[in-house]
Amino acid sequence: MLYCMAKQKTISPVDGSVYVERELATSKHIETALEKASKAQLEWRQRSILERANYCTRMVEYMISKTADIALELSWQMGRPINYTPFEIKRGFAERSSYMISIAEKALADSEVEPKEGFTRFIRREPLGVVFTVAPWNYPYLTSVNSIVPALMAGNTVLLKHATQTPLCAERYIEAAKVAGLPDGVFQYLHLTHDDVANIIADERIAFVAFTGSVAGGHAVQQAASSRFISTGLELGGKDPAYVRADANLPHAIENLVDGSFFNSGQSCCGVERIYVHRDVFNQFVEGFVELTKGYKLGNPLDANTTLGPMVRTSAADFVRGQILEAIDQGAKPLIDPKLFPESKEGTPYLAPQVLVNVDHGMRVMSEETFGPVVGIMQVTSDEEAIYLMNDSQYGLTASVWTVDEDAALHIGDQLETGTVYMNRCDYLDPALAWTGVKDSGRGCTLSRLGYEGLTRPKSFHLRSKL
Repeated sequence: MLYCMAKQKTISPVDGSVYVERELATSKHIETALEKASKAQLEWRQRSILERANYCTRMVEYMISKTADIALELSWQMGRPINYTPFEIKRGFAERSSYMISIAEKALADSEVEPKEGFTRFIRREPLGVVFTVAPWNYPYLTSVNSIVPALMAGNTVLLKHATQTPLCAERYIEAAKVAGLPDGVFQYLHLTHDDVANIIADERIAFVAFTGSVAGGHAVQQAASSRFISTGLELGGKDPAYVRADANLPHAIENLVDGSFFNSGQSCCGVERIYVHRDVFNQFVEGFVELTKGYKLGNPLDANTTLGPMVRTSAADFVRGQILEAIDQGAKPLIDPKLFPESKEGTPYLAPQVLVNVDHGMRVMSEETFGPVVGIMQVTSDEEAIYLMNDSQYGLTASVWTVDEDAALHIGDQLETGTVYMNRCDYLDPALAWTGVKDSGRGCTLSRLGYEGLTRPKSFHLRSKL
């Protein structure tokens, strides 16, 4: 009798072809990986931080050396234009991983307490064990590196499950780990079903789960972990707002907010999805925003002239189309004629960017996560009105304020229910700062020195030296 192993297929948004086909892990593969990770961690945790840093640095350097190949794979797997995919590796991935490696020794150092005669007292941070990273497709390296490199640096071993859309990312990571000489079992990947993911989370050998994805996915992770006393780091959805004050530098605000709204076809958890503009500059802002948006070129992401690629799949594009049409039916006014983008076609993942005015919070496009190339712009009369509207959301990942007045930005930022407040920039993660969300945007923290706290546990040493 012949037995066929289950397979997963990656359908490229570029042309609808099957780009990658991989066998899913069997129960035997899963058990072997968990056992190897658990055993390898006992030795890996004994390595010095400097040794771990050397391994991780070699791994990162190899990844960077393969930027061109990785970029092409990314464009095929998830549709981002080839002009932009290299920067995920050689800028964002390189910056975050290098920073977290550089601060590890200080972040993981023993914490001294005030002296007490006859005693030696300190707090040591020790690794948790096996970290299970479940990564998404939209920024497959930028999101995963937030947990992978710090977890390894802290002395944990890592098991990686990447999205079905981007399986080659997991394989690239392990290729780099092997070239870097990481000991067997320290870093592994598995291609898994949702049920397998839940079973692994429930396994006693998993000590921490780092998940990036939808709110529904976050609930599923929590449910799978509910019978165990382990922590989960959840980076979930966003409906990130921007507020353009009357004193803003409009050319700068327009340029950056158009990019923050439409980069990666709007498929970013921290992309700008709603904009509030003071009435004194509303018309001028909208006019400039629309004009710049019309300059995008929608098309095949492998074409060097393309600046806006397809969405990840047709169903995702159809969801966005539905939000747009519903908003228009409810009174919203579209300012972009889709005919300017002939590649935008029903029944395909190719979708023209859209700018909507006459919107309100009764419309899904202003309240639910869209995750696509559309943004709603509302007029406001004061900082107070902007703050109220920015907070009127189930999400709280980032928010940006556009002004020349830093004191005003700080005052507004203190009142915003969000994980990160920007002034005169958006859609960027500074690895020196904590990356976190509130409300349905998740919980936990990655990056910065605080990112090491969730990947370690404190152990107190209370040594009586004089009897």
